Amino acid sequence: MTRTIIASATREAVIGFDQPFCVIGERINPTGRKKLAAEMSAGDFTTVEADAIAQVAAGATMLDVNAGVTSVNPNETEPPLLAQTIDLVQGLVDVPLCIDSSVPAALAAGLEVCNGRPLLNSVTGEEERLEVVLPLVKKHDVPVVAISNDETGISEDPDVRFEVARKIVERAADFGIKPHDIVVDPLVMPIGAMATAGQQVFALVRRLRNELQVNTTCGASNISFGLPNRHGINAAFLPMAIASGMTSAIMNPLRPQEMEAVRAANVLMSTDANCMAWIKTYRAPAAEGGEGGERRGRREGRRRRA
Repeated sequence: MTRTIIASATREAVIGFDQPFCVIGERINPTGRKKLAAEMSAGDFTTVEADAIAQVAAGATMLDVNAGVTSVNPNETEPPLLAQTIDLVQGLVDVPLCIDSSVPAALAAGLEVCNGRPLLNSVTGEEERLEVVLPLVKKHDVPVVAISNDETGISEDPDVRFEVARKIVERAADFGIKPHDIVVDPLVMPIGAMATAGQQVFALVRRLRNELQVNTTCGASNISFGLPNRHGINAAFLPMAIASGMTSAIMNPLRPQEMEAVRAANVLMSTDANCMAWIKTYRAPAAEGGEGGERRGRREGRRRRA
């Protein structure tokens, strides 16, 4: 059974076929968030701190940390900022982290300061990137997200994306990296632009699990890009992906509709033993001196009157 072990200094998490779905909180990422990018550039981490704490409280298994605040000189500006952000976040919460950058120097800087065994996000099928990132993965003995695109870009053909994933797994083996330490992102296309996007990714996930025996992840909200009521679509997509074998997703745990869908899928896939996580989350708290006490009082009163 494929299991990917990730850890902070004090807490271990497992991504696996027989494990509850791994929710990777996406909020600490300035991409598309101008206010957050401006804050981080100015050394203000108020929003980062709030998002870290809120995501863990909402049920995130781990947190993605990205510091790509600018496209100007990212090789110089991003590595120290990412390291600073990681250091801050791991001082606030104890969940494992996902170090997220397209800049290899930033990945290296993040690995130097991150406690435990983080997930590295990411490597692609481009030969140049494989030669830079895979040695980092091997040196630090960490798992890595493998994104199914290469020098030719992102293919709309799911068979091509599968072959890119296979290539990454095989090249990783050349560095002594086992398949259980590779988490493949098969790339979710927007359903509004490609009607078969959902069916494609479900089929891809099944192939990745059965043929390559790797865990999988995705940017869950990509499926609903450009459509209204995106959270309704995301909440339907996640359980369907989980039923197809997907084992994690980078998503927003602050969306109750989507988190409820994930927790329900865990129940239905039998990865929430005895439904205990569901019950703990959703059982209504007993009122002070509640119904149990009232019933007991009535019974005792009847006995006294008798």
